Amino acid sequence: MIITGVAYAMGGSPGGGAGGGSGILGFLPILLMFVIFYFLLIRPQQKQARKQQDFIKNLKVGDRVVTSGGIHGEIKGLTETTITLEIADKVRVKVTRSSISGSSLDAATPEAQKPA
Repeated sequence: MIITGVAYAMGGSPGGGAGGGSGILGFLPILLMFVIFYFLLIRPQQKQARKQQDFIKNLKVGDRVVTSGGIHGEIKGLTETTITLEIADKVRVKVTRSSISGSSLDAATPEAQKPA
């Protein structure tokens, strides 16, 4: 008697079909999760990367910047791939453009005091 109960529990859905629309409804939560991840994680990260690329592209001589290593300096020379920074009087270093993380003015202003 117990064995037949288990056999019925393991059986397919009545009618033997796959359920027609249940495949689309089963895929809907995955699609919804992707949309949420896109708007909460992927899109803001792409906007930030685009903003950083524009910042690096628009650098000019005389700008004060901070490298990703935390070195503050003033741009004294620019090439296609490198930037010459003056970090002290007559002390210059060459860094790649991609190592520039932001403006020195932005780094000096604490987050709480930045205008919205």
